[in-house]
Amino acid sequence: MRGLILAAGRGSRLGAQTADKPKCMTLLGGKTLLQWTLECMHASGIRQIALVRGYLGNTLTENGLVFFENERWAETNMVHSLICASEWMESETTLLSYSDIVYPAQTVDIIAAAEGDIVVSYNTEWLDIWKARFEDPFSDAETFILDGKGILKEIGKKPTHLDQVQGQYMGLIKISSTGWKQISSYLKSLGQEKTDKLDMTSLLNGLINSGVEIHTVPVSGKWYEIDNENDLKVCQQLIDEGKSWISSGMKA
Repeated sequence: MRGLILAAGRGSRLGAQTADKPKCMTLLGGKTLLQWTLECMHASGIRQIALVRGYLGNTLTENGLVFFENERWAETNMVHSLICASEWMESETTLLSYSDIVYPAQTVDIIAAAEGDIVVSYNTEWLDIWKARFEDPFSDAETFILDGKGILKEIGKKPTHLDQVQGQYMGLIKISSTGWKQISSYLKSLGQEKTDKLDMTSLLNGLINSGVEIHTVPVSGKWYEIDNENDLKVCQQLIDEGKSWISSGMKA
């Protein structure tokens, strides 16, 4: 399995943190977010890793990576970054990772073992994490609804009650070459204008509505999403207080 990290966006909600560097170069627990991701993938046996860069992309020169360029990063969304790496996706199963998340290597092992051409991991302890991040955790929650067999039925919409949030999408997706063909076919049906504006959860919902099966795999334990300066502060505090696998000295 290959790894693909999407790191083209500006990360403007991190304010001064990304004024002179890409979001994935933000420090957490003494390492950049990119370092945490790379160490996690390496610890799980992933050796071939590519990165889609955009904003200040010339500063991302990590040895051993394959680079793809999203030259239109300022006017497109994450799905366009994924398309920029289409040649990487066509021939081999790939683990897609956002560049602003931190997670233990065991998470990669779990999703790697899951069956399905498109597999999304979700966190089952999301509410504890959201309570630390938000005064009202439900205000930022999004739907994540499964059928009885673990197939995703809806994602990313505003929930009306807690039962519609059966987990939290983590920003990790395993995609086989067959799964990528399904995704490519769907995107071609939309056209470039709609594709440029498409975020990842909207893509997943569109695939679901077009009849594509999205498999899921549950993951427990801590995982961090660094979306803004408050997230960075909260996650660093958890590390400092010893409430993290990072604090305990476990491998990423």
